[in-house]
Amino acid sequence: MLRKTGILLINLGTPDRPTKKGVRKYLTQFLTDGRVIDYPWLSRQLLVRGVIIPRRNANSTSLYQQLWTSEGSPLKIYGEAVASAIKQRHPEISVALGMRYQHPSISSAIASLMEAQVTDIVVFPLFPHYASASTGSSFEEVMRVIKSQQVIPSLYFIQDYYDHDAFLDVIEKRSQSFDLAAYDHILFSYHGIPQRQLKKADLGNHCLASEDCCQQQDLSNRHCYSAQSYATTFALAKKLNLAPDRYTTCFQSRLGRDPWTQPYTSAIIQRRAEMGDKRLLVFSPAFVADCLETTIEVGVEYQEEFTSLGGDKIDLVPSLNDDPAWIEAIMTIISERINL
Repeated sequence: MLRKTGILLINLGTPDRPTKKGVRKYLTQFLTDGRVIDYPWLSRQLLVRGVIIPRRNANSTSLYQQLWTSEGSPLKIYGEAVASAIKQRHPEISVALGMRYQHPSISSAIASLMEAQVTDIVVFPLFPHYASASTGSSFEEVMRVIKSQQVIPSLYFIQDYYDHDAFLDVIEKRSQSFDLAAYDHILFSYHGIPQRQLKKADLGNHCLASEDCCQQQDLSNRHCYSAQSYATTFALAKKLNLAPDRYTTCFQSRLGRDPWTQPYTSAIIQRRAEMGDKRLLVFSPAFVADCLETTIEVGVEYQEEFTSLGGDKIDLVPSLNDDPAWIEAIMTIISERINL
């Protein structure tokens, strides 16, 4: 059979440059996406271009300048490294990295795969949990681009892998350089999303029906981002032999005044400091590559906040980045969905 497989790795994106112009361009493209800020078009444009960008651009630029390395943005560096590693291990497979926002774009990545004459494309998101603002938006862009092809390849979408053992095992491996018993408390901090988006994804009036509805998972909340996050926490806690009082699931990166997924990471840090904790360890399972939300938000901003409240140290378990075990995990997850 004449078949050739291509893998499209997708991530959300990063500015092309850590300048005010570069960050403004990135934030504008990102935040005017109707799946990210799900307001009507005109309201969204006015909010983003007239309020959010003017207020946030200078500070965001400063943060990206702190994050940037001599090689560029870590998110892009690690994405390219993962793509390269898969190619080296599986030369029969074509691999391309596409960013939902900025470059390399999803459009250019698909063009690269089509030039390689692939017959099948596996779309693998570099975010383990499904959310309309990330996975949904990226899948929508893939379909928008692919529909213009004269010959449309077979498409296989990997929707999520938040509870897959291969993924969880790499996180456990990354934590082995830390003495878990030496920390007063452990946080599993995920990127937050607005509660209204949780409700939109709910097909059975299950969402936020009770205080702990996200902590039990079944078909009714199978696609709930919060429930998936809790499922990751519980699976990792089991692998790490953590008692329930040793850890907390929380959510970071809130934008605006509307309620987001809770509890907020900053609120948990304050609570743990008030309880007398001095050392905290943070896992960030929603981020498979170190980025602004891990290196800066957790590693710098939350550290400063914790210190100001009387704490001593917040340590961050590194993201999966280009760990060889992560490369193998990706191929394991894909192989279970499609016969490579």
